[in-house]
Amino acid sequence: MEIRVLKYFLTVAREGSITGAANSLHLTQPTLSRQLQDLEKELGQQLLIRGKYRISLTPEGMILRKRAEEIVDMVEKTEAEFRSINDIIGGDIYIGCGETDSMKLIAEVMKEIQEEYPEIKFHIHSGNAEDVIEKLDKGLLDFGILIQPIDLSKYDHISIPQKDVWGVVMRTDSPLAKKKSINLEDLKNVPLIASRQMSKKYSADSGFLDWFGEDFDRLNITATYNLVYNAAIMVEAGMGYAVTLDKLIRNIENGCICFRQLDPKLESGLDVVWKKYQVFSPAAKLFLEKIQHKFNSSCE
Repeated sequence: MEIRVLKYFLTVAREGSITGAANSLHLTQPTLSRQLQDLEKELGQQLLIRGKYRISLTPEGMILRKRAEEIVDMVEKTEAEFRSINDIIGGDIYIGCGETDSMKLIAEVMKEIQEEYPEIKFHIHSGNAEDVIEKLDKGLLDFGILIQPIDLSKYDHISIPQKDVWGVVMRTDSPLAKKKSINLEDLKNVPLIASRQMSKKYSADSGFLDWFGEDFDRLNITATYNLVYNAAIMVEAGMGYAVTLDKLIRNIENGCICFRQLDPKLESGLDVVWKKYQVFSPAAKLFLEKIQHKFNSSCE
């Protein structure tokens, strides 16, 4: 497979038509159609369903789209790294992160770097730990910023000296909103909207299992989320109580929802992680040096 043809395929998948893709790529329709047919023959699978007005992907085409996106991203990242080898003043840094107020500490480092090296660009991928780790392991990210607990055996890491506090987001007109903090008994019989960090898949390695104890499996978890914006919308709609980190929803107390922390207090730290023995681009190496200086110094 040629990278060029994979880009053609992705353009067709995005445009939903040969005509639109050909115009975007500045190719003739017959040329583009032939390239796609050759790709299908090479893989031995039908990738496209050619309708009268629209083109859609077969299940095999959907698999290829995901892989092609990863391959093209990796190629472009590699090309950018080599372009910047002899020029430290420019380059791209790819970071994956979960939702956390501690990200403001990382943003301070990013701002400092861009003030000194304005040609350096940051590319942020937001997602849960599972999403970030997958991209980190595939080399699509230089760094992951992950909320503890996380298995760090495969990675080098720096811990950020700030803790995030867990609590519950609820409607201001709910009975629990009258309380200053939320205990286990309060949560036993209410519909919960749980983060993936709290889900059973991760609970064995997390502080949640200790906090909830034997009652964890009896919680009434009616929905889960990986990004808190949608969780807040579900809370506003009256679907339940969202267990999440503090300070992720801006101006929360001025609206129809509010935050109450757990009692006893439950906190999670944050780690900046990268693959062991990773070879960094000059820009990524500079970022690493900056965060090592900032966070190692703050721990002394």
